Amino acid sequence: STAKLMVVGRGASFDNGEGQTFSDYIGVVYPNGIDPQDALFFNNEDIDQIVFDRFTDEEEERYVRVYEEWKEDLDKEKKSQTDETIGF
Repeated sequence: STAKLMVVGRGASFDNGEGQTFSDYIGVVYPNGIDPQDALFFNNEDIDQIVFDRFTDEEEERYVRVYEEWKEDLDKEKKSQTDETIGF
């Protein structure tokens, strides 16, 4: 879709019906606002254009560092599990 989304959360963990999965962001259609039934889960690669960037302070910068480290660890764990399943 090409609708504008407003990010209302990050680092979401949810069950997609096939198991636990993760997304970088939770968004809602702008300017409609929050309706849990309409929440959209998406990742960095799904973003075409940033219309407005967020409020940033030291707490935000720390959160981003911790989140990126967590995501790297999660990706390593997934790769390790995949390698074990394949037999490497």
